[in-house]
Amino acid sequence: MAVEVLDESEELKLWKEFKKTKSVAIRDKLIKQYMPLVKWVAGRVSTGMPESVEFDDLVGFGQFGLLDAINKYDPDKNVKFKTYATTRIRGAIFDELRELDWVPRSVRQKSREIEDTIVDLEAKLGRTASDAEIAQAMNMTEAEYQTTVMKVSGTSVLSLNDVWYSGDDSEHISIGDSIEAPTSLNPDVIVEREEIRRVIIQAINELPKNEKMVIVLYYHEDLSFREIGAVLNVSESRVSQLHSKANLRLRAKLTSVRKGIF
Repeated sequence: MAVEVLDESEELKLWKEFKKTKSVAIRDKLIKQYMPLVKWVAGRVSTGMPESVEFDDLVGFGQFGLLDAINKYDPDKNVKFKTYATTRIRGAIFDELRELDWVPRSVRQKSREIEDTIVDLEAKLGRTASDAEIAQAMNMTEAEYQTTVMKVSGTSVLSLNDVWYSGDDSEHISIGDSIEAPTSLNPDVIVEREEIRRVIIQAINELPKNEKMVIVLYYHEDLSFREIGAVLNVSESRVSQLHSKANLRLRAKLTSVRKGIF
């Protein structure tokens, strides 16, 4: 059965009515309206995942995020639902993946080893470390380092979706949430999120050119790895490798901030 596509004014009326009544019928209508968004986010998350992670499972995880977004969305705030829901859907998928602990311990350990090496090396150098310098610090050839990065690529998908905790342990802030900095938050949380946003922007700007391009095109322009490959004139696997390296660098930068050595 085809799903009725609502225009903007009709949808706004639905949101206003749902906010007042919490009608199950309206909620179900909104779920049907935005299920394609869940599948789209799941498709993007599935990029680089091992074959053991099923697309349908990701969609199922994402549905929890959509439901959470519908229940918490305030149409009076100056944020589009699609923007708000995308963060919630992605977050729900990553939360479930963490619970499943699908990354082998050896791979997770190697990912952490790379991040720790980058943190220590860049603290000493005072600048972004090159691949050759990271490889040397890990007693690898550069080719071995590139191969290792590809092996840990699955873990890097979670990197930009880690959470930062505010003073209250019950309040966690995702990287995606921090970029929006909603005005409904109290001043202290807004300041904290703006600081996180500043650090992320600075860290992205310090990435090597192609890694920066991949991050911007993937997270900001919503291009797929295949589309990014066409833009950069490289293979899809090369884009995956650049994405993994960029995420490892960014995660290392954020770790440095937590340790106070950024």
